[in-house]
Amino acid sequence: MDLTIRAAEPGEYAVLGGITAEAYLGDGLLDGPQDPYLLKLRAVEQRAVEAEVLVALDADGAVLGGVTYAAPGTPWRDIAGADEAEFRMLAVAAEGRGRGVGEALVRACVERARSADGVRALVLSTQPAMLGAHRIYRRLGFVRTPERDWEPVPGLRLMTFRLELGAPARGAC
Repeated sequence: MDLTIRAAEPGEYAVLGGITAEAYLGDGLLDGPQDPYLLKLRAVEQRAVEAEVLVALDADGAVLGGVTYAAPGTPWRDIAGADEAEFRMLAVAAEGRGRGVGEALVRACVERARSADGVRALVLSTQPAMLGAHRIYRRLGFVRTPERDWEPVPGLRLMTFRLELGAPARGAC
């Protein structure tokens, strides 16, 4: 698949917010359309100001997915330590699933973290039900860090993964 990964542009914020919200709702990861987390998922403009939002575009320029990359010092980090970057809100539109979009977005985050001074690892939180994403993370060399698992709200247990950045990601070209 011919994909372009780049920083999201203002004209794409609403589209990406919709894709992200739909992915989380459609996969049953939220408590329905009233879930307060939907506001954060749709807040692409705010994330783009306070972190880096990446989009995946197909050959025609259609947005197929996105992710928020949070470098050290940015407010969108949840679990990252001082020498770690983090990514969040990885989402792929239905028409992009199974086509390598999610993996391409994760690889872009890995490359950003590798090129950043002082960043030794890339971390993330994920829900147990996100099995497809877990396969991507493991394939790229991320390791489960159960000692860092946490609950952002009571009853929502998030799993964590970490990638040491000393070596290239598995499967790198």
